[in-house]
Amino acid sequence: MWTNCVGEITFPDGRQYFGEFRDGVYHGQGTATLPDGEKYVGQLKNGKRDGQGTATYPDGREYVGNWTDDKANGQGTATYPDGRKYVGEFKDGKRNGRGTVTYPDGRQYVGQWRRDDYDGQGTAIYPDGFKYVGEFRNGQFHGQGTAIYPDGFKYVGEFRNGRYHGQGAVTLPDNSRYVGEFRNGHYHGQGTVTYPDGFKYVGEWKTDKANGQGTAIYPDGRKYVGQWKDDKPNGQGIEYGHDGSVLRSGLWENGKFVGKG
Repeated sequence: MWTNCVGEITFPDGRQYFGEFRDGVYHGQGTATLPDGEKYVGQLKNGKRDGQGTATYPDGREYVGNWTDDKANGQGTATYPDGRKYVGEFKDGKRNGRGTVTYPDGRQYVGQWRRDDYDGQGTAIYPDGFKYVGEFRNGQFHGQGTAIYPDGFKYVGEFRNGRYHGQGAVTLPDNSRYVGEFRNGHYHGQGTVTYPDGFKYVGEWKTDKANGQGTAIYPDGRKYVGQWKDDKPNGQGIEYGHDGSVLRSGLWENGKFVGKG
């Protein structure tokens, strides 16, 4: 019975199969339906989904593509009830390899996947104009990458868990620029900032502000070398004129010279 034939069978639990059999198992082209509404139409091998086929699920998901050993494997297309669509590679039922996902709001990711997450090299584009090109890990910006914002802000460098972290460079819409270290999305560590008017600061940073030891060169040629706090000279420092002469040397507080210290 059920040997090299086409047949139909209904089980007591509500499962149904119509299609080809070989040696008593589903084998060839067929349609399998489960009691919960899940349905598969396509190729089977030794009782399992294998080859090209389409699966529809009770929650509205659909997968069209290649199957191996009862799981999505190889090239396929998955659509979701929320409007998402994925086209690309699968492994053991998960998005894995190279693929593209598009969202109803216009977001798109093109690149490498691992176990259903963005992982590896990829490009993410958002409807507001934001774009990221670089490395991902577990669905987040992680590694080397470039982030470009719609207002012209640009970051090139290292990311960790979705934030600027490590060595990087920022260019702002006004063409000012920071090159140096970042921590958790902030200027932090050693770095250099330059402004279009000629101002330049080289030194230590903490949470986006000059803090610690640093040197500032001003548009009029003056130079300050010394300690900083919250973007202002604070502590011991020396101010030089444009000709290199010492103008003031001593203690500074909140950006103002308070006397020799």
